[in-house]
Amino acid sequence: MKISKYFLLVFLGIALACGSDSEDTTGNNSNNGNSQNGDTPTPDPDPTPDPDPIPDSGLDFSNIDPNLPSFVSVDDTTPDGMEWVKFEEMSDEFEGNGLDGDKWFNSFWNYGVPVWMTGNPQNSGVADGNLWIKATLNENNPEGRWFQTARIHSKTQTKYPMYTEASIRTAHISAYNTYWLNNGNISGRDEIDIIENNSKPSCNCQPSFPTQMNSQYFHVDPNLTPNETRNHGNFSSNGLSANNPKRGIPWNEEYHTYGVWWKDAQNIQFYLDGEPAGSVRVGEERDGNFVPNRIFTRDLEIIFDLWTNEAPWLGGLPPKTDLADDSINTMRVDWVRTWKLEDKN
Repeated sequence: MKISKYFLLVFLGIALACGSDSEDTTGNNSNNGNSQNGDTPTPDPDPTPDPDPIPDSGLDFSNIDPNLPSFVSVDDTTPDGMEWVKFEEMSDEFEGNGLDGDKWFNSFWNYGVPVWMTGNPQNSGVADGNLWIKATLNENNPEGRWFQTARIHSKTQTKYPMYTEASIRTAHISAYNTYWLNNGNISGRDEIDIIENNSKPSCNCQPSFPTQMNSQYFHVDPNLTPNETRNHGNFSSNGLSANNPKRGIPWNEEYHTYGVWWKDAQNIQFYLDGEPAGSVRVGEERDGNFVPNRIFTRDLEIIFDLWTNEAPWLGGLPPKTDLADDSINTMRVDWVRTWKLEDKN
């Protein structure tokens, strides 16, 4: 296990069309909290199509065992001879009166304008059994950074084979509510974006976003060509089983359980509310090409944050008035749970 360091990156994106992919969500492995410029890839202009629901599967979604990954209670695909072992260092029920400093920390590197990351207690904390991150309006911040918000990292990192999931209710503003894994080095990184969800895009160009789970991977190695590979594994909640009680419910209206099974150096399976969602394979790119010799090798940490950008790929900026509305400006994480997949004794 490693203790992570702060990420550094400013996101500057120009969308050529309305897209479902986000820009490059990464950081620099530095602990000084300063920001650093970074380039943004052109987003994929094609939104995820709205699929037909899976017919009533007969699966039982009413008896989820919190001691195991949710899918184990629904359709157990754990490999023979293996078992899930709880990894407490990257798990939290958020039942205390504050953030557990042995497990979590804030970082302060900024995305592009108008985002301002802060440790101000009005922007993040633990209360009522939730980790919460709130976006507020502060026009006194420098450089026109009026979208004041926060970011939370786990202090511990781990690698495959592992599974992590979190129960999250998004803020209902035009912003990305995120849950992701990263090692913290912009020029050499493995990144898994479990969600970058926006339930209220303002751009009039992302009609699927309220129920679209935006997921992807990045692999960056300065010694390889191309330096970066990435692909998305987006999924619509309308594609869940017809009898899944969370099917089609927008991200802000209820808590959804988002997860990822990081199986090996290349294969990554996302989960939504107990069912397999999208998947990605490291080396596969958005145009369908496969780049050989790309594998994940680094330990990664968990990150939660809430941020925005004017670009259509994110959904556009929220009205400033939304940031004054405490009924919609807060992302809430009920719990996060992580397991390692180990050989049975």
